[in-house]
Amino acid sequence: MTTTTTNVTDLYPTRGATEVATPRQDPVVWGSPDTPGPVSAGDLQALDRDGFLAIDQLIGPDEVEVYRRELERLTTDPAIRADERSIVEPQSKEIRSVFEVHKISEVFAELVRDERVVGRARQILGSDVYVHQSRINVKPGFGASGFYWHSDFETWHAEDGLPNMRTISVSIALTENYDTNGGLMIMPGSHKTFLGCAGATPKDNYKKSLQMQDAGTPSDEALTKMASEYGIKLFTGKAGSATWFDCNCMHGSGDNITPFPRSNVFIVFNSVENTAVEPFAAPIRRPEFIGARDFTPVR
Repeated sequence: MTTTTTNVTDLYPTRGATEVATPRQDPVVWGSPDTPGPVSAGDLQALDRDGFLAIDQLIGPDEVEVYRRELERLTTDPAIRADERSIVEPQSKEIRSVFEVHKISEVFAELVRDERVVGRARQILGSDVYVHQSRINVKPGFGASGFYWHSDFETWHAEDGLPNMRTISVSIALTENYDTNGGLMIMPGSHKTFLGCAGATPKDNYKKSLQMQDAGTPSDEALTKMASEYGIKLFTGKAGSATWFDCNCMHGSGDNITPFPRSNVFIVFNSVENTAVEPFAAPIRRPEFIGARDFTPVR
């Protein structure tokens, strides 16, 4: 399925001459508090307040092993490595991420359809959902690089054309997340302010940004102000734990210089009522394996 160009108001200007902060114009939790689902009313309130929801065990140990074996199979397959959907570490030349994993692997497709996963997304977003992006991330020890501070929505709005903040991500740990091996960091409450970044988007920016963020990167001054206001939460947890987080959370991760690998599966659900239009601040769309143009609901 493809989009047609429509007259959509840009609620979140970005990639201009200066950095601009805009108050959030959209709800965080779109579903009714009375709608039944796997997320409790208290957790929905916490998500609305903080922008994230941590779950100690979303999947069990036996399931973790199944997904870990599938991750290993994919990242050691020469055909997958040669596929444009695989992103390679600049230094080690090892696979860093494999995108559109729910289309490459039936094992991960089943995870996307699991009611513990998609059911939470539907409840939070208040509608049917489709997968805007999926990937497995591999962060081996001894030097795997991190990812600089950013808001996912800033990129998805600027380069993929998502009009509104009606998108939720889940990162499911397939290895233990320690406080030392490059775990996810989020500024709680930062999702209530959109930070429009300065600087135009280069053509084919995605080829560089998937290895190292550049366009769409906040200034040191803005990050210092946000960190002082919101603080920084580092997520740790056993394999099988999960972190759900709003699309506009300011987040990042550090390098992993420990011997302990950190791998996860990352799924982005977008509402079928928030489908992509043309990019708001980029000369061309990103490839569909990064920003989906197939809006078929997950069933």
